[in-house]
Amino acid sequence: MTDAAGLETAKWLLDIKAVNFRPSEPYMLTAGWASPVYIDCRWVISFTEARRRIIDLAVNLLKRDTDFDAIDMVAGGETAGIPYAAWIAEATGKPMLYVRKKPKGFGRDAQIEGSLEDGKRVLLVEDLATDGGSKINFVDALRGAGAEVSDIIVVFFYSAFPNALDTLENAGVRLHFLCTWADVLKAAEAGNYFDAEAIDGVRIFLTDPVGWSVAHGGRGAA
Repeated sequence: MTDAAGLETAKWLLDIKAVNFRPSEPYMLTAGWASPVYIDCRWVISFTEARRRIIDLAVNLLKRDTDFDAIDMVAGGETAGIPYAAWIAEATGKPMLYVRKKPKGFGRDAQIEGSLEDGKRVLLVEDLATDGGSKINFVDALRGAGAEVSDIIVVFFYSAFPNALDTLENAGVRLHFLCTWADVLKAAEAGNYFDAEAIDGVRIFLTDPVGWSVAHGGRGAA
């Protein structure tokens, strides 16, 4: 299912060439999946108009789908989530933190950077999500430092690999996202961004992403 915000976000990503397609040389995603397609949400930092509009859409989503007024702080996950957290924090007047992938190993041995008091309600911000696994590390770090975390927002959710939402739900967090591959495909077709062969290649992948991953040297279902 797509909506207006999803299609607009997808179009911005396509316009700035953040969508990459390489079926002959698959991408190996951080979680171990092989994919013929890759979204580089870091690319957005260089495009002022795109990033401003994407943040507007993200804030609107948060105000619609979460109890955003009750959120005390916004935390970005190292590294790609940090600029998005900064933009959302600035747009909404919320204090910001950032979360390291692991403690830095010196000084205060901090994994959380910024001033965090026990019991603060924190929104985790990341650029994208594939299977949800990497988000748990950030959530656990925030909770271990005394935060309450119930919501995560990303710009892009693959919505392809199994159990991603279940993994997060089991950890007591809800994932919010602006767009998925369904949005990108619809926007790409409407705007003729890729040829028919490329579009068909993405559809084949999405029909059986786990099988496609295994056939191209990536991980399979756990």
